[in-house]
Amino acid sequence: MDIKPIRNDADLDAAFEQLETVFQAEEGSPEADLRDVLVALVEAYESKHYPIAPPDPIDSIRFSMELQGLSPKDLEPYIGPSGRVSEVLNRKRPLSLRMISRLHEGLRIPYESLLAEGGG
Repeated sequence: MDIKPIRNDADLDAAFEQLETVFQAEEGSPEADLRDVLVALVEAYESKHYPIAPPDPIDSIRFSMELQGLSPKDLEPYIGPSGRVSEVLNRKRPLSLRMISRLHEGLRIPYESLLAEGGG
């Protein structure tokens, strides 16, 4: 097994090339062990150098609405009257902590998504 740390994007490219050769390896084989180690190294490098920010809170709400087939009217128990729902969805009113709590409990939207910067 030839394993090296991933210190830059060139090392990352080399790790991907090596990973391609063992990606379909049979579980329990030395090649599968190499694959697992390479995947861990790639994930560690990418999370450090290319972190993925949490989604925008309003985008998270809209995504949840789409998945659950909800209309803005369905958000009233969580956000308040229709005018307030409209203001929130149009980014004219920030989410309050009470709204965040209700959206999390009622629609199971993760707190991390609702508390992310950029939505309020």
